[in-house]
Amino acid sequence: MSRRALRRLRGEQRGQEPLGPDALRFDLLEDDDADDEGPKPGLGGRRPGAAGKEGVRVNNRFELINMEDLEDGLVVNGERSDATLPDSVSSGNKGRAQRGNPETKQDGDVANAGFPEQSNASGKLRKKKKKQKNKKSCPGESSENGLEDIDRILERIEDSSGFSHPGPPPLSSRKHILYVEHRHLNPDTELKRYFGARAVLGEQRPRQRQRVYPKCAWLTTPKSTWPRYSKPGLSMRLLESKKGLSFFAFEHSEEYQQAQHKFLVAVESMEPNNIVVLLQTNPYHVDSLLQLSDACRFQEDQEMARDLIERALYSMECAFHPLFSLTSGTCRLDYRRPENRSFYLALYKQMSFLEKRGCPRTALEYCKLILSLEPDEDPLCMLLLIDHLALRARNYEYLIRLFQEWEAHRNLSQLPNFAFSVPLAYFLLSQQTDLPEHELTSARQQASLLIQQALTMFPGVLMPLLECCSVRPDATVSNHHFFGPDAEISQPPALSQLVSLYLGRSHFLWKEPATMSWLEENVREVLQAVDAGDPAVEACENRRKVLYQRAPRNIHRHVILSEIKEAVAALPSDVTTQSVMGFDPLPPLDTIYSYVRPERLSPVSHGNTIALFFRSLLPNYTTEGERLEEGVARGPNRNQGLNRLMLAVRDMMANFHFNDLEQL
Repeated sequence: MSRRALRRLRGEQRGQEPLGPDALRFDLLEDDDADDEGPKPGLGGRRPGAAGKEGVRVNNRFELINMEDLEDGLVVNGERSDATLPDSVSSGNKGRAQRGNPETKQDGDVANAGFPEQSNASGKLRKKKKKQKNKKSCPGESSENGLEDIDRILERIEDSSGFSHPGPPPLSSRKHILYVEHRHLNPDTELKRYFGARAVLGEQRPRQRQRVYPKCAWLTTPKSTWPRYSKPGLSMRLLESKKGLSFFAFEHSEEYQQAQHKFLVAVESMEPNNIVVLLQTNPYHVDSLLQLSDACRFQEDQEMARDLIERALYSMECAFHPLFSLTSGTCRLDYRRPENRSFYLALYKQMSFLEKRGCPRTALEYCKLILSLEPDEDPLCMLLLIDHLALRARNYEYLIRLFQEWEAHRNLSQLPNFAFSVPLAYFLLSQQTDLPEHELTSARQQASLLIQQALTMFPGVLMPLLECCSVRPDATVSNHHFFGPDAEISQPPALSQLVSLYLGRSHFLWKEPATMSWLEENVREVLQAVDAGDPAVEACENRRKVLYQRAPRNIHRHVILSEIKEAVAALPSDVTTQSVMGFDPLPPLDTIYSYVRPERLSPVSHGNTIALFFRSLLPNYTTEGERLEEGVARGPNRNQGLNRLMLAVRDMMANFHFNDLEQL
């Protein structure tokens, strides 16, 4: 048999033959612990301890390269970690942790390398694994010891000073109620908690070395399928800082203003293809992305709609001021400025997508972010939604804390959603088994008290709620005048709109049997109070007549964005008759304009009465010389035949004189 075949049979490689007993020899000292352990049997009856006493035999001269790294890497806290036994030792000795010089570790492995039956490649792999294990175990033990020492020092300080701080931390140390956490803005964090990292990440490839995007973002994750980012002319400036608050505003450059004018012309054309053409030249124009996202959503293309919203958020986040913070809760954006509204709407639509995707915790964080931008005015009325998201995310403590801190100056109990959601949060909190008994009892009592107040203030909620939950009420309840049909009919229209919004969004949270049993008990308590002539019943009735005369504009805007059919149907006629644009629904009446759109000059606007008449009848009607402004290409016109007919009628009427009509 040839020498090459013999090497292959033994698993050796060329150039790894033994160099001789005295070719390379290093005398390495051992620790006392290694001597006490005694010799360990190795392969073929050889003892690795004997080789260690004589020195390390290096069969491959290239192994000397990593010898200094092994010596330096295994020193922790002034002690060297011991060599672990080779993989061929008995299983009884594998579990013991040993300490000694790193040379003894190499000693056992190199002694095994002297046998021709074992390759040096497997020996190197074992040495790397053992090196990693020692590196992981030693710092962990040292850090635990350090933490124990710190705890002991703190205990000694407390004992010597006599101070102790039991119970919850003081209010000054608690975070702001609208504080936003960065990690909860990423939906993958919530999905990993539900399904595991492997199911969420899947087969995602690692990021490429050459990054296409200028920086990472907190709100979205840039995708490789997006167009290459270039600054579209959107920026942010700091207006003023006062009383610990910073007021910012987005700004449009002249180039971005021109793109905005083109967008408005494209919207007036009622043709989505014109917006697509505009995005080909301005791929990060925010309003175009928002409007096209609505068009994709109406066509059931949810994936593309969500992708467009994420691209709009990324474009606006790249324009942030260096001092603008998403998490502090002290940065403000005035909704009266049209440049700022795009950010509000993009956040709201992203929040809606996250809720439908099954990420209520992430959606709650977006809701807090929107509310923190202008909490006093609340232009999108996020207080009508934040309770629902907190209940869905099972963050009952946050909802209770928000109610306790804001009830004094915001009267949250006068909103039907808070009046019913807060006692539900107390009740669900009392169902948890990991709390002390006295806390569970206190939460149950508070829940019963608040739900009775809610039923007394809003009696028209009970019967629609039971109907939505497919629960047939008791005859004593349905026939009673307080909860009967009169209670729903007699409530003001603004209150009916709020009730419809709450029931259409949160009725399924009440379907649990335990929740229904608890609700039934409190309904009977309220009926007893009503029959007994409780003065609180009459006071609540007078309050309903005074408070809910007309809903403000921000509630109407919230109803339009929510797209809940029952609530939209309850909108007043003066709102439903207005033209509502997806990129700016119901703009404020006191809008602050930083620039004005130039007047659109066209042949239609110059004294042609007949053309103006056809223009009023057909918004898509355009004359032959009229084109979209600023170079916006016209998409495929589905009304070409109708336009030709209108042109013919226009030419005929141009030669027609009203004197001829008098003669007829």
